[in-house]
Amino acid sequence: MAPPASRRATPGSPNFARTCASEKPAMETAAPGERAGRLSATLGRAGAGLSGSGAASGRGVTAWAAAASGAEASATASRARIMPAQLAAAQAPDNPADSRAFARPAVAPYTLRAPASIEFTRMTAAYDVAGIGNAIVDVIAPATDAFLAEQQLVKGSMMLVDAAQSAALYAAMAAGVEASGGSAGNTIAGVGSFGGRAAYVGKVADDQLGRVFARDMRANGVRFDTPPLKDGLATGACMINVTPDGQRTMCTFLGAANQLTVADIDPAVIEAAAVTYLEGYLFDPAEARAAFAEAASLAHAAGRQVSITLSDSFVVERHREALLDFLGSVDVLFANEAELTALFETDFDAAAAAVRGRCRLAAVTRSEKGSVLITPEETHAVPAAPVDKVVDTTGAGDQYAAGVLFGLARGLPLPECGRLGSLAAAEVISHYGPRPMTSLKELATSSGYRLAA
Repeated sequence: MAPPASRRATPGSPNFARTCASEKPAMETAAPGERAGRLSATLGRAGAGLSGSGAASGRGVTAWAAAASGAEASATASRARIMPAQLAAAQAPDNPADSRAFARPAVAPYTLRAPASIEFTRMTAAYDVAGIGNAIVDVIAPATDAFLAEQQLVKGSMMLVDAAQSAALYAAMAAGVEASGGSAGNTIAGVGSFGGRAAYVGKVADDQLGRVFARDMRANGVRFDTPPLKDGLATGACMINVTPDGQRTMCTFLGAANQLTVADIDPAVIEAAAVTYLEGYLFDPAEARAAFAEAASLAHAAGRQVSITLSDSFVVERHREALLDFLGSVDVLFANEAELTALFETDFDAAAAAVRGRCRLAAVTRSEKGSVLITPEETHAVPAAPVDKVVDTTGAGDQYAAGVLFGLARGLPLPECGRLGSLAAAEVISHYGPRPMTSLKELATSSGYRLAA
């Protein structure tokens, strides 16, 4: 049962910090098998007061953020770092045959549809964007480089951990903010903040964290109807340690998130969305790859657009050939510079040339250099929007995608889509948390943008 409203552990409040800290002694003495249960229960209590708005993920963090340099706790259990090769082995399907792309015929090279199809899509879609991704609750806390070294974590990396490792890391982290997250989930929340119509497909468990996630998404006006997983893994959680320079180091327990299957894809949602946005992190499970193929087929059959984000260089390294194959089903590709160069195994200029014509649009972020929008006919360089101070880069790429996708769904010119992406990215890196604290619609309007209904 959630605590009374007056005592709920909202981010930044004393109750929040006490709730996050109260389980640490018990975590330190708990057997590894008990830690996951304690983690889920604790996160459920600490997150019970989250409103679900975009602001919930970052509001009220000033007090604990200011103490970042001294807020860590000592680890009480060793962590075994999961290297890429080990990670690939951990994610390998039981049936080796399932690891071959999508268990479907090879996709033909991408064929550009007439530009008029974008206008048709915009005018007939019930949703601007439907996202499919890992449904995960984010736990974001300040940390120092020394803390990362103590936990044997590689700064700026993302790695998968099991339930026991996740619980042990949570026990050692400083008190922080907890809210619904996941890459595609963050993007969908950003679309909603722009005033867009959005839907989300992702798997949570029938547990406290799962209910928190669902409540958060729906409170943002997002349609979220994916049936929860029963009698299986717990809802996933991502432990994000943010150093003073804004870099985030992520350790993710996927839990129920990677149990998504074709059966979870609702044709009514996909066929009604101007753009279906796919999260590259879900490329690991074979069942989820099959779900991606089904969603892409449904979207294109309905005259809609399909987009994918590469998510992480390790994802690219594990699935390069399958991703290159899948580009034949993709209209809009999102990647950062490292991911794009990893995909084509070359430098940025050569990779940009190689991606041209592989899809309708490639939107590539380059950190402080801004971004580049690449189509078969033209290239648009978009500068990064100014920001006074970079606090936390968590969600920067997710919110950039939100701006670009919203602009595309509303039929805006490509350079303007890119600038909306830069605007959203600048907003999210100015505070802790992966979702906007300020209405992106109001921010865009005050910056001179006219957002079509």
